Amino acid sequence: MRVLDCDEWRTLGQLYAFFGNSLLSPMNRTESVGLDPAFWRDLAGLLGGAIARPAQHCAAWAEQAAAACSRDELVQRVSVEFTHLFVGPPSPAAPPWESANGPVESHVGFGEATYQMRERLRAVGLAQCGSSNQFEDHMGIELLYLSELCRCIADVQASMCDSADAQVKELERFVREHPLCWIGRFCDKVAASRPDGYFVHVLDCVRALFEWQVA
Repeated sequence: MRVLDCDEWRTLGQLYAFFGNSLLSPMNRTESVGLDPAFWRDLAGLLGGAIARPAQHCAAWAEQAAAACSRDELVQRVSVEFTHLFVGPPSPAAPPWESANGPVESHVGFGEATYQMRERLRAVGLAQCGSSNQFEDHMGIELLYLSELCRCIADVQASMCDSADAQVKELERFVREHPLCWIGRFCDKVAASRPDGYFVHVLDCVRALFEWQVA
């Protein structure tokens, strides 16, 4: 079981939230901090270097990309990549749902994992809103769920009124049984479609964070 203090749990939750939001909306609708090499170098030093290597790769990608075009052009390029990979048309090149990344090849984004995630979100008081109307087993939503679990663990530890061990074990079990089980297939689809793009590097960070979480 990963032993962290409450500040480290909050940092971990912020990382999960950043990556989750990055996979849910294109960059031209959100912040473009992921294009700053310094941002990735800062992330490389967090949590004892949990994602140091892939974060440094993100920094190198950002430097090379910035040398090739303007910031506005790069935001647009990453946003187009997002749409191609995760939206379509006619269908996403890398479907971002757990239901679509099982052992059997499928583009279906609604299955048992969707129902399970819907119940998990309800249990922690989370609900989908906005116009995206994504299936609940979207990688971005699973990351936001993990962010909320980290926040709850940090709050329990800060209160010093109870032990958060059971919540930590539940979080790690979720990582093992859900996103860590399918992120490999998801990454393979992203790499096959956009091997030199932004998201292949971002997802390397996410996978490294999952592996660190359960080590």
